[in-house]
Amino acid sequence: MARPSLTGSRIRERRLVLGRRQADLARAVGISPSYLNLIEHNRRRIGGKLVQAIAAELKVDVAQLTEGAEAALVNILREAAADHRAGSEDLPRLEEFVGRFPGLAQLLADTRRRALSLERTVEVLSDRMTHDPFLSASLHDILSTITAIRSTAGILVETDDLDTEWRDRFHRNIAEESRRLAESAEGLVSYLDAAASAEFAGQTPQEELDLWLSERGYHAPEMERALPPDPEDVVARADGLRSRAAREMAVRWLRRTRQDAEHMPLARMREAVAEHGVDPAAISARFGVDLPAVFRRLAALPEDALGGIVGLVACDGSGTLTFRKPVTGFALPRYSAACPLWPLYEALSRPMAPVRHVVEVAGRAPGLFVAYALCRPAQPVGFGGPQVLEALMLLVPLDLADAHPATAVPETLRTAPLAVGTSCRICPRPACAARREPSIMAELG
Repeated sequence: MARPSLTGSRIRERRLVLGRRQADLARAVGISPSYLNLIEHNRRRIGGKLVQAIAAELKVDVAQLTEGAEAALVNILREAAADHRAGSEDLPRLEEFVGRFPGLAQLLADTRRRALSLERTVEVLSDRMTHDPFLSASLHDILSTITAIRSTAGILVETDDLDTEWRDRFHRNIAEESRRLAESAEGLVSYLDAAASAEFAGQTPQEELDLWLSERGYHAPEMERALPPDPEDVVARADGLRSRAAREMAVRWLRRTRQDAEHMPLARMREAVAEHGVDPAAISARFGVDLPAVFRRLAALPEDALGGIVGLVACDGSGTLTFRKPVTGFALPRYSAACPLWPLYEALSRPMAPVRHVVEVAGRAPGLFVAYALCRPAQPVGFGGPQVLEALMLLVPLDLADAHPATAVPETLRTAPLAVGTSCRICPRPACAARREPSIMAELG
């Protein structure tokens, strides 16, 4: 049963919640009670002015009656069913299930969200425990102290004829080690509390910038104006940028965004995307700008301009990630090194050679993306200075690429995608030639 055909059920449910009689509602919207009864039992289609009038009487948006609050549930459950072969077989009846059993549907959706949230928590904590030196040292100190206390206590328990002097010495050792354990634990808790607090939402300037950009949707509408404000004034009013380094990085991002917007105005970019799709090469030729500028511009556009969301990753010559705009289905590491098989690193090894791959990201529901990458060398201090490299990778979901004929992916690329992950530590692929260390996901599974 399609969602629109459940409109009558939603009308009836809402009417009963408000305690209104069927005859009263029918009279208020100018129809007979018998006709409303047919509507509420999904035996008559409803639309136009009538559904608007009923929505007004029931004090709800028209969308809640025509699409229903379960529309989001259907999308979540559809994603969950894609992970399981048996579940995918029942996809045609998913909307009927949600309409008939909204409570169970909500339970399954909440469980799905919780599972995804826990998986992401495991990824973040694993990265952090592996690469945060303070956290690693603190945990090592705590475990060492606990071991010492346990060993001393074992001697006291197992030795009946222990000399008084030695017994007192062991008691002092336990007292000292217990005090040390308490201090270490207190320091660790304070560190974790600070990391979770609003004042320390970004542990590094890069993380502060990532959080600030995420809250803005990676878009700067003020930079699209004919007379944009000074980036320093915009940053000065930003609450989320507390450190001087984060503010400087935000100013640089805004200046570069303004420069890209001047070369590729929003209105003309909408026209370009409508004609070429998300094709960086075609857009580059249309505006006469380089590919990295196109990558940045596409990633900074509002969602409605693209018909979806694209991701962007940048790294310097060391391979360290310097910019992250995530996209659903392609997780980006916060602390650990990224997957060495990313096209980003292939481009880094071949400056000025454009790279394109269809990539499949490891996970419960593998995601398919078109990845465009390019490395550009620069000589910021002239020919006598060092060469500085920056590589960028644009991530376009496969369904977004296929939505436009100009960017539809050839079948030869689609059938043999490049298998990549987030990082070795949390990648579930057991056999990978580039693996640096075993995955904890195998241990958890």
